Order: sequence, then C-alpha cells, then structure tokens
Amino acid sequence: MINTCGSLRLLRKAWSRCSSTVSQSYNLPLNFVNGVRTDPTDPTSEIMNVEEPATGRLLKSVPGSGQGDVNAAVENAKNAQEEWGQMSGTERAKFLFNAARILEARQEEVAHLEVTDTGKPIWEARFDVQTAIDSLTYYAGLAPTICGQHFNLPNGSFGYSRREPLGVVVGIGAWNYPIQMAGWKSAPALACGNSVIYKPSQFTPLTAVVLGEVFAEAGLPDGLYNVIQGGVKTGEYLTNHNDVAKVTFTGSVETGTKIMTACANGIKHVTLELGGKSPLIIFEDADVDNAVNGALMANFLTQGQVCSNGTRVFIHSSIFEKVVSKLVARVKAIKHSDPHLDDCKMGAMINAEQADKVLGYINRARNEGAEILAGGELVQMEDAKLRGGKYISPCILKTTDDAEISREEVFGPVMNVYSFDSEDEVLIRANDTKFGLAAGVFTKDLARAHRCVANIKAGSCYINNYNIYPTELPFGGYKMSGLGRENGTVTLEYFTQLKSVYVESGDVYCPL
Repeated sequence: MINTCGSLRLLRKAWSRCSSTVSQSYNLPLNFVNGVRTDPTDPTSEIMNVEEPATGRLLKSVPGSGQGDVNAAVENAKNAQEEWGQMSGTERAKFLFNAARILEARQEEVAHLEVTDTGKPIWEARFDVQTAIDSLTYYAGLAPTICGQHFNLPNGSFGYSRREPLGVVVGIGAWNYPIQMAGWKSAPALACGNSVIYKPSQFTPLTAVVLGEVFAEAGLPDGLYNVIQGGVKTGEYLTNHNDVAKVTFTGSVETGTKIMTACANGIKHVTLELGGKSPLIIFEDADVDNAVNGALMANFLTQGQVCSNGTRVFIHSSIFEKVVSKLVARVKAIKHSDPHLDDCKMGAMINAEQADKVLGYINRARNEGAEILAGGELVQMEDAKLRGGKYISPCILKTTDDAEISREEVFGPVMNVYSFDSEDEVLIRANDTKFGLAAGVFTKDLARAHRCVANIKAGSCYINNYNIYPTELPFGGYKMSGLGRENGTVTLEYFTQLKSVYVESGDVYCPL
C-alpha cells in the first residue's frame, strides 16, 4: 500500500552494496527474543521453507516455534512492559523517534530484503519501508498526547479517566507487506505502553527481525519487541496464551475467523484486517488518463496481491470502450524483470501455490464465458536466474457480476471490467459483496463523488485516486473485511484500555 503523502528519498545505491547484507540476514537466526536473534528451542513439526519468489530458490528451512518459545517470548514481553508502561508518553516517544531515524538510514538495505522476501519491485519496497518509518514517526508524535478526561461533578466531587496500556500485544502479519505491517502494528502498540510479540508470515520472515534490531539499536528495553517465526501451530500458541491481552491480525477471512474465536475464548481484544473485493467506479465525466492510472494502481501493485485492490472496475457505458482500450494498451506494456532493478515494473508471485490459485481463477472464468482482454498467463523469463519464479502477465477480463471471479478474492494481477449506465445502478452493484474494505470513485462532479462514497459500504474510500494510505487516515473494513482500524489517532483507542475514577469531596450519603 503506497503512501505518497510526504517526502520519500528514493535512494539509488547499487544493488551489489546490499546483496551481502541480504545473504547474511537469512543465514542468521530468525526469531528475535529479549533483544537478540535466536533459533527455536522448542520447535514444532512445521517446517518453514523460505523461498525467494523472484528466483524460486530455497533460502532457508527452519522449524516453527513451539509452546516453549512462545512462553519465553511472552514472559520477556510481560517483564519489559511493566517498566515501559510506567513511562510517560514523552519518554516513549524519544525511543520511537530514534528508531525511525535508524530505519531511515537503513532504508535501502531493508527495501532489498523486502524484495528478496516478497518478489515485489524495489521501487514499491522503498515505499513500504517508508510507511513503517512514517508510522514510527507519527505515533512517536502522538505518544505524549495519550490522556484521559476530567469531569466536574455535583457538590465539588469530580471524576477522571485514564488511558492505560493493554499489556502484551500479539501482531500477526501477512506476506504481501511484511515491513509495513510490522511497523503499522508495533508503532501504535509501543506508543501506548504495550509490549509486542510479532509473528510474520512464514513466507516473509526477514524484515520483521531487522525491525527488532532497529528497536534494539534505538535503545528500547530488551523483550519489548519480539519476533516469533512459525506457521499455524505457532499462531495458535500465541493467540491462545493467557497472558496475551490483544491480537492484531492481517490476512484471510478464514484465518481471521479462527483468531477471533480464540480471542473470544480468552476475552482478548482483537483487530482484524481481512480480505476485499473492492469496486472502482469511473463515471462518464472522469479525467480518463487519471482514471486509467488509478485503475492500474488499484490492481497491479505487488503483483495484484493487495487486500484493498479495486478489482471490480465499473466504467460508464459511454466511455467503456475508450477506457478499456487505454487500460489494455498500458497493461500490455508492463514488463517483468529482476525486482531488485530500478526499471522493474512487475515482480514475481509470492510462490507457486499462489500463482496456481490465480491461474485457476482465470481459467475457470474463461470457461464460464469471460473475455480475456489482456494477459493472464505464466511468463517465461529471459533471465535464466529468474526462471524458477512464477510471473503472471497482468490480466484484464470482461465478465459478469455473478461470476466466481467477481465474487471471490483472487489476490493476483487480475482486473475485472464492467459497464454501467446510472449512478443508482452502479452503487447497488458495488455494494453487492460480502466484503467492504475499500472503494474508489473517479468523477469531476465532487457532489456526486461525496454522495457515492457516503453510500458505499467500505471502510476506505478514494475520490480520484486509489491505494493511497497516509498514516493519518484510519484503515480498515466493513462487513467481512474486518474489525477495528489501523493508522490514525483512533488506533490509540484500540491499544489502550479506559479506566474511570470517581472522587468524592463530601460525606457519603447512605439511605440504608
């Protein structure tokens, strides 16, 4: 998710300067507990095969972390949180500001690690690291403002409220935005006085550990931020642990449902950012070039593996052919190459399993009668070292609202296009989904734009742009797209608990 609000220094160092650092990172232990890298001491039977998406090569095979590893991380997190939670917001802010500066200094290195982990182009990875830096900076600034309220009550009595930390927070991230999610989840949690145990996706373990090293260098107490690697069993140990106060998760609806059930059993706080099948509406008066740019941004970042993508593009019938012809021309010009290179436009799918899933959706859509206007095929890479990766040509297809590919989240480089005739019609169709994560409207009529977004059931809406996520704006979904919000000041409420205090200034009245 790109945040273009704010400056970004696009560092242009040679990839050769970072390659040795990347190699060292995946050869080191991938857990980070009590301030140091460590291997699991109580491994599960699950084996994490860490592959480089761009090449398909196996980087490392490691076992998942077991109950003993989780117990140790939680115990260290509890101990560290006690002192951290007693600090003032101003004191905590200094550490977070320092971490932001250190991460910024390592931005190029971490961006290349992110490319190695995810297969996305380096220019995207630089933005992703920047969003983590922005989150640290933003919540460092907010930390001193966390406070309660004072209430004047009758007869000189008064009351006040306090915002207090929850305790140990578990963050579980998805594989499409590893460093961004680690930053989005840890920065507000730490600013509010909590400790964090973060479990990255087993497919993308590298950069969350580097963030731990950044926090350690910034002076955060040992045990305050921990990384536990693993798969399903490790996640279950974390979400079911009695001393965990909150779980914040990004991923699939299926996994989110299981996490919510586990949190319900333990009466834990929970934030869920789940899937989407978001609409993008292009009206007849839209600036066509901007709308085309927006549709591309809404569908093909990170090889289309983005939960908020506007994959259902509704185009007014009067400009349908014009817009589609421009989209097809632009999409056919998108070329794959080594994602570490600055001229790469699109990288590799996260793994063969995901590529097969996406191609399965495309093939079934074709069999159901969809018209494939561009792409949707495996690409044979010219560079021999990239032939082990899975690259899919960006796809545009024309289909119906009730097709499987129109209803289910594909999570790949696939854009559906549809024609519409009226505002009322397209709003009904746009809302006809179990998801409600995002939506976009392109029009020069701002009254219509505001009217449309007011009637679209989605948590993040865009007018004349798409997939922009400034830290200041809350992010989250309606319906099956999740619960709670990330980013913005409202997130402070999701990482604190509220205590009310009544103070009596007179005698106690008792009619008994």
